[in-house]
Amino acid sequence: MDTFDAVQTVLAVRAFQEKPVPAEVKNRILEAGRLTGSGSNQQPWYFILIEGRAELQQLAALVRSGPYIAQADFAVVVVIEQSSMALSDGSRAVQSMILAAWDDGVGSNWTGFSPMPEVNKLLNIPDNLDVLAILPFGYPVKQVGQGKKKRKAPEEVFYRGKFGQPYTPKS
Repeated sequence: MDTFDAVQTVLAVRAFQEKPVPAEVKNRILEAGRLTGSGSNQQPWYFILIEGRAELQQLAALVRSGPYIAQADFAVVVVIEQSSMALSDGSRAVQSMILAAWDDGVGSNWTGFSPMPEVNKLLNIPDNLDVLAILPFGYPVKQVGQGKKKRKAPEEVFYRGKFGQPYTPKS
């Protein structure tokens, strides 16, 4: 899939088939996170792969915004250091993993947001690190309407030169 096609069509997936995701796809998703660029190449992140049904159910119970974690084939817990660049770098890694998964037909969605001390405790994550997000992954239950997004019109968000100056595309 072309990168722009992935950005244009990716949607949040909150219901998953009971179909296993192959190990090579899981590895590619994790690699997408690891290979993401980071400020000063600090790489202030850690990625915990959660695959067991019981463990996924435990995570789902701890994250109000993600009860569907329990249905996922697997999840990745994104852990970041407490540093000035970690939030943005970790967020970049999250997006890389979601887009890499989408390219393989695997859906996901960002659940939770730091801090999540109860998840730290469950997964033995040291107190000097924060859980940024939990990403459940799996094959979507239904075909998602790729590309049908509700977004503001370009003229509402694009400006040229200064805020408020209309942007008109150049040929």
